Amino acid sequence: MVRTTVQDVARAAGVSVSTVSRALTGGSVSPSTREAVVAVAHRLGYQPNRAARGLITGRTGNLGLIVPDLRNPFFADVAKGVTARARAVDCGVFISDTDEDPVAELEAIATLRHNTDGILLCSPRARDAELLAAADPENTVLLHRRVPGLSSVAADIVDGTRQAVRHLRALGHRRIAYVSGPEDSWASRQRLAGIAEFQGDAELEILPVVSVAPTFDGGVLAGDLVLASTATAVLAYNDLVAMGLLHRLAARAAVVPERLSVVGYDDISFAAMSHPPLTSVAVPKDRAGAIGLDLLLGRGSMTAAQGAEVILPTTLVVRASSGPAG
Repeated sequence: MVRTTVQDVARAAGVSVSTVSRALTGGSVSPSTREAVVAVAHRLGYQPNRAARGLITGRTGNLGLIVPDLRNPFFADVAKGVTARARAVDCGVFISDTDEDPVAELEAIATLRHNTDGILLCSPRARDAELLAAADPENTVLLHRRVPGLSSVAADIVDGTRQAVRHLRALGHRRIAYVSGPEDSWASRQRLAGIAEFQGDAELEILPVVSVAPTFDGGVLAGDLVLASTATAVLAYNDLVAMGLLHRLAARAAVVPERLSVVGYDDISFAAMSHPPLTSVAVPKDRAGAIGLDLLLGRGSMTAAQGAEVILPTTLVVRASSGPAG
């Protein structure tokens, strides 16, 4: 099959090759000319060569996405949102998994800065000052993390935590255990800020049990400590921790939710598949990825250079793992 070239489009549209290039890359042409060229390109099935286009625009057509751990379904969902949106706007995406290592994260930023048009940093583990020193504010957008001076798209974690605690309180639970994640994590601090709002409630006690790794094994480790407490419900740092808790509670013959209600955070795809299905705070993972990419490319009313902050709502999804206090 013969590939349609830019010369073919130019001949069919009755314009020069340079006009076609400008029309298809956002250059300076009249709206009527752009519309005519796009129509001809679509009719002929013309697919611009990204490398050739880069010679014209000075851009690679590629973006970088850095995530802490693709084994966590949360980050896989974010990546799906980014790549789906990237296909729609004809961008390539290089994905780097840093294995929860802040040093590897900073190295990935340094590498991708020189090989892409911009970087999406998802839940970065490095400190604020390190990120500000390593990242270009005009070409970097944070996902699920906020750092003053950098554009970001994040979920309203405080409100999600508030929803989870209110749900358990409405079910009659007055002693709620909290299994936290890494103590230096931005997301952990946001969850704690939500929990702190209930400190003045004389009828409610939130028991900080232990800080664990944000993994299934971390939840298993916390299971015995939760059972040893006086809590009738437990709020876990994320769904992986919550599922580890469910596993350990089952091994201890502690029936959920009759013995202990369990609530997770993130609403990953596996949450509905656990036994029992897990009540969880839904975070807009793929949507955040798509919005972050548009923000990075300057689409719509916002650009990364403005240091914009987009906050997305969270929603509690109630399933069978939470029930009335016994």
